[in-house]
Amino acid sequence: MGEQGADNRKNVKKTAETRSGSAKSRSAGAAGSGSARRAKPDGDEAVRAPKKKPGRPESHLAMVRRARRINRELAEVYPYAHPELDFRNPFELLVATVLSAQTTDLRVNQTTPALFAAYPTPEDMAAAVPEKLEELIRPTGFFRAKAKSLLGLSAALRDDFGGEVPGRLADLVKLPGVGRKTANVVLGNAFGVPGITVDTHFGRLVRRWKWTDQEDPEKVEAEVAAIFPKSEWTMLSHRVIFHGRRVCHARKPACGACPIAPLCPSYGEGETDPEKARKLLKYEMGGRPGQRLNPPADYPGSPAPPLGTD
Repeated sequence: MGEQGADNRKNVKKTAETRSGSAKSRSAGAAGSGSARRAKPDGDEAVRAPKKKPGRPESHLAMVRRARRINRELAEVYPYAHPELDFRNPFELLVATVLSAQTTDLRVNQTTPALFAAYPTPEDMAAAVPEKLEELIRPTGFFRAKAKSLLGLSAALRDDFGGEVPGRLADLVKLPGVGRKTANVVLGNAFGVPGITVDTHFGRLVRRWKWTDQEDPEKVEAEVAAIFPKSEWTMLSHRVIFHGRRVCHARKPACGACPIAPLCPSYGEGETDPEKARKLLKYEMGGRPGQRLNPPADYPGSPAPPLGTD
């Protein structure tokens, strides 16, 4: 009887461990439709808070390992991560990225079809009547300043680069209205040159994850770049920004529905209740349309509506 009781206890323990492993596996998936997995706990399962060792600060090596694991897990959550601006060529991406300042990619995507129909090339846009250009981009906000930048960069492309967008950082940042962030977006997504895009989402998340405590975008870029191989920079940017827009929001992160919660030192800053957290998810994670009118074929959500229908 003693041996049988011990065997029974071993079987119960083994079964519990198996169920725990299955639950952990299920909770690590991403949301979406089709083949994408839902990034939320199943049923009444709660996301586990990260284990902390009081009094023992994380070493740099441990932080790097944790950061790289976060990147790997985000790659599984968002295998379809992509730039969320509609574009067909480097010029369109450059213009769309300039327009995206202080507004959403959705609003830019709803605005650019008419803009590019009127001005498909740098030569066309450089010759635009300022007032007409301003009216076309008005929905994106700050339209006078943006129109000035578009006219200036288009003229520079026409006069200095033969009407082509240059594929070098040093050349791009000389264009009116183009900073390092915009240049990295264009290089990474139009030319395949690795770069880290430090927008507000990226900066917020890497500080929450304790990859850096820097506020200046260039310093953030440098410190994060030192953690990852150069080949990862562009996709890392997409994954982090995707997560920031969908789960790890500025005001109320959906901690209870976060698939990387066990790796996050800031877990608990947002809603930890799984059901309440799921209601905070956005875009395809929340079952709603994404930001692109023309998303990639593997995107699991619905296309965004045209201007005036949302």
